[in-house]
Amino acid sequence: MDATFRPGDTGPAVAQIIALLQRIGLLDGPQDGVAGPSSYDARVELAVRAFQQQRGLSVDGVVGPLTYRRLDEARWRMGDRILTHLPGSLMAGDDVYALQERLLDLGFTVGRLDGYFGPDTEGGVRDFQRNVGIPPDGTCGPATLKALARLRPLVRGGAPNAMRAEEWIRESGPHLGGKTVVIDVGRGDSLRPEHLSASDEVLHDVAARIEGRLVAIGVQAFLATPRWAEQPAEETERAAFANRAGADLFLSLALDASENAGACGVSAYFFGDASPATWSSSGERLAGLVQREIVARTPLVDLRCHPKTWDLLRRTRMPAVRLDAGYLTNPDDAAALHDPAFRDTLAAAVVVAVQRFYLSPDVDARTGVIDVRELRESFLRS
Repeated sequence: MDATFRPGDTGPAVAQIIALLQRIGLLDGPQDGVAGPSSYDARVELAVRAFQQQRGLSVDGVVGPLTYRRLDEARWRMGDRILTHLPGSLMAGDDVYALQERLLDLGFTVGRLDGYFGPDTEGGVRDFQRNVGIPPDGTCGPATLKALARLRPLVRGGAPNAMRAEEWIRESGPHLGGKTVVIDVGRGDSLRPEHLSASDEVLHDVAARIEGRLVAIGVQAFLATPRWAEQPAEETERAAFANRAGADLFLSLALDASENAGACGVSAYFFGDASPATWSSSGERLAGLVQREIVARTPLVDLRCHPKTWDLLRRTRMPAVRLDAGYLTNPDDAAALHDPAFRDTLAAAVVVAVQRFYLSPDVDARTGVIDVRELRESFLRS
């Protein structure tokens, strides 16, 4: 569904939205002779906001294509349908989340817990089927569901994906030479048409500065959004570009705007929602490093790091961060963003954060003290 629905709307699509909210328990249905909502009223808006908050979406009380898609995914429970890998049109839903979490608790690798039945999840299903004597077809049907129910783990928790992520970082080693970073230029959710030109100019310049510094220290850096593009591609396409490039890290740059001229500051986002199972620990680590380096080196107000399930973060298979680097509608932020020296400092902070991501706590330096020139000299000596 490509349309957008907001308070005051009526019609079949709104009725479907209400039915989905009722199915997942966020909105009461008709009871005791009192009819439930039949239009997009205040109760529906409140339920939509609660859903968006739970699912790591932008909370605006409006059902656009992304919120509707997540509502549709939320209606599925494990066992409602047969789950299989469909390349090019991946099955998605809460039932896939539940399957991934169950397999992970049993010790099988499924990749990121993202609710998409992709090749990693198919591989985990096949491994499970081999271990329980079921034909390993990679499809979660009745026989596999019965086996999963029979083999519920006695002990749960321990964040196995987080431990695998930490081991992956250690195995990657501290040297950046040969690593691949994709830099993406996006557009903030609140930008109006009059902001787009200034936003693109600032962000493409920052992206080019980050790219140049990374290349100088041996990193393969790619831009997901070329400067000549009239507008960024869809988030899923930009995530797919990073996946095809085999990126080790993904950095997306954006700017904010607000009707309140006092709104200001920098924030970073990583993949995650209210469920610890879907939390990207490596993404959170990278976001925290980027955020802290920028706050330490610039006067931007610290708006901290936040988990989100935007497609850009959900569909990438590597640690991914979206950086909202200031408000074009705030006089101080705007003045800083249009200063080339400030943009240079911003780029340097991001590059230092990338290096610190691979350093063990034993050798990592304090925030704000690593010099990019030292990284380049270290690379040249190696």
